[in-house]
Formats: sequence, structure tokens, C-alpha cells
Amino acid sequence: MSPWRMTRWERGDLPPGSDSDSGPDAPGSPGEPARRHEALVSVRLGPSAPGSHLVEYLRHEPCAVDAWWIAADIDAVVRLSADSRTVLHRAVADLRRRAGVEVAAANYILRALDLSTQAEPRTGKDAPAWAVSAA
Repeated sequence: MSPWRMTRWERGDLPPGSDSDSGPDAPGSPGEPARRHEALVSVRLGPSAPGSHLVEYLRHEPCAVDAWWIAADIDAVVRLSADSRTVLHRAVADLRRRAGVEVAAANYILRALDLSTQAEPRTGKDAPAWAVSAA
């Protein structure tokens, strides 16, 4: 979905009805951790850039949280995390400029999906025809 069609809440701003005096990056209460902005960046190294150069760069990058080598059209996926979107955008730009990366496609994380609660099973009345058991 285009970011222009998303609501402010889906883009990561404060949900409706929350305190508007504090900015979106401010912690909600003293007990809550500060809100983090994260991105998953797909990386393809340049033809002359060794993988060890990327690893060494990420070891010294304060926003780098995790990284994985990938067996696909890309070489690696890097997870970046920062306190503000500005710092996060800068970390992605630095990855493109300084780590020998030829292509870096960033996917910014809006919010986690709740996978802990299971959906209620549908009955034959409200389920689509393809989802109902044939037995």
C-alpha cells in the first residue's frame, strides 16, 4: 500500500486519542521503553566490494541490530533500528554510500502483527465456499 494512502497511525504516528503534547518519538510513560523505528534493508554488494567490508561496517554502525547473508538475488538483509526516523533514514543512506553496497532497498517497519491470538474458526454460514470443509 502506498504510504500516501495509509493513515497516520499505520505510518507509525501516534494512534488516535493519544496525548498529542508529546511527539511521536517520546515515550508514552516512564515504565514504557522509548519507541524505536526500524527498517529491513535488502542489500546487493557492488562487484568489487567484499562481504567482509560490509560486515566490518555493520559492526561499527550503531543502528545495525541484525544482519543475515541471503541466498537470492540480494546478498544480505540488514535490520536497522533508531530512536527517530531521521536517524534511520540517515543510516540507510550511509549504508548505500559507505559500505560498498550497490543496491539497498529499505522496507520500513510500521508495527508488529499480533500473531499470538488465533482467529476464531468460521462456521459454514459465514465462511467463504472454498474455506468450508467438503465432508
